[in-house]
Amino acid sequence: MPTDLALKPPTLAVLYGNRDFFPDILVAEARKDIAALFAKLGIKAVQLGETATKLGGVETHADARKCADLFRRHADEIDGVLVCLPNFGDEKGVADTLKLARLNKPVLIQGYPDDLAQLSPARRRDAFCGKISVCNNLVQAGIPFSLTERHVCRPDSATFLADLQKFLGVCRVVNGLRGVRLGAVGARPGAFNTVRYSEKILERHGISVTTVDLSEIIGAANKLVPSDPSVAAKLAEIHSYAPAPGVPADKLLQMARMGVALETWVEANALDATAIQCWTSVQQNFGCNVCTLMSMMSEKFMPSACEVDVTGVLTMYAMQLASTTPAALVDWNNNYADDEDKCVLFHCGNWAKSFLPDIKIANAPILGSILGVENTYGALEGRTPAGPLTFGRVTTADTEGRIRAYVGEGELTNDPLDTFGNRAVAKIPRLPSLMQHVCRNGFEHHVVMTVSHSAAILEEAFRTYLGWEVHHHPSH
Repeated sequence: MPTDLALKPPTLAVLYGNRDFFPDILVAEARKDIAALFAKLGIKAVQLGETATKLGGVETHADARKCADLFRRHADEIDGVLVCLPNFGDEKGVADTLKLARLNKPVLIQGYPDDLAQLSPARRRDAFCGKISVCNNLVQAGIPFSLTERHVCRPDSATFLADLQKFLGVCRVVNGLRGVRLGAVGARPGAFNTVRYSEKILERHGISVTTVDLSEIIGAANKLVPSDPSVAAKLAEIHSYAPAPGVPADKLLQMARMGVALETWVEANALDATAIQCWTSVQQNFGCNVCTLMSMMSEKFMPSACEVDVTGVLTMYAMQLASTTPAALVDWNNNYADDEDKCVLFHCGNWAKSFLPDIKIANAPILGSILGVENTYGALEGRTPAGPLTFGRVTTADTEGRIRAYVGEGELTNDPLDTFGNRAVAKIPRLPSLMQHVCRNGFEHHVVMTVSHSAAILEEAFRTYLGWEVHHHPSH
């Protein structure tokens, strides 16, 4: 579980391509450049020592076998592979290494630029050309890879720093989604056909779903007594998480009991994220909302989505990996007056506290109008202020047997908004075009947001490494 999402130091396997008729000093200089960059960013390198092959580079098939063997021994700790080309490199050496290593991890190809004043044999690189040959071999071998924004760039350049940080985000998303375990608590609400999905398609992509009947969680919660230490601890956690003016003490206690029951089930099944039936069975049969509990889990990078939206919480999990910030499931809910590029994002109240500087525990007025306000305590109130916005959605295209997604960026604004629940105003360029794409392709009314600009990470991870169909909405 990625509670320490932003704290785990990344590890990259580094492969230095080399050609014997280029000056050896170029490889030695590249190793120093990469060492300095990795030290600055806190990245651990797995790479051949300088004496394992000529300068620790990969040129021959024997070099490739040595490098692949090293990578395999460290496979569990490696997040991705950086292929560094100080010169033209050996296309077969790079491809052979990656084929033999069988890491199935993201790969970034970087090539050094030549200096126009140093094109003599003593300093000539030709990585501009060699990178094309390396990529050609990887395409032949069916090995996916990522490219730098500029065709060639130095490791100490600002552009490569941005490339590398993006690549690390891609590694987090790809590695995090492979083998992720989702929990579905309760049945899909009868009125929400929109959250249907294919569990089998997800399983084919390494994403598993564990289910439990809501009655089992309610039953476990009802068996807990107020004096139970776990209930007391959860109640204290709720009190410290958000103010609850006007919320009856017995409702907070109910929430604590439900929280312990959910947490026990999640831990027993080693789950990374949950989607919970919250409309309207839990209110009718237990007497409170689970929004605060879902918010608390999302804040701890164990995202939780309402209305048993399994692919919604899968999207939350992916997007928090990309941004290293919590994610929130929201409704594309309202137009914003006559501004076609603005809309209101809303939910009755389960966004992580990071989104809500004015957070408080309250009730759910819409549900309360039909179920009784006394049964809806636990929803959250709060407005998300201005900031960057990344939005996205993953869904299963069941009749086509594949996974589809869209991602994009915009801004959250401080425009006036007089309503209840969790809310925000979003400004998204060409929003009507995006809504047409959402409607024509049958996406859900739920979307996920993070306070970041990380759509490019998600697109690269989804399309290049997971093989999903992705629409990247233009940001201008």
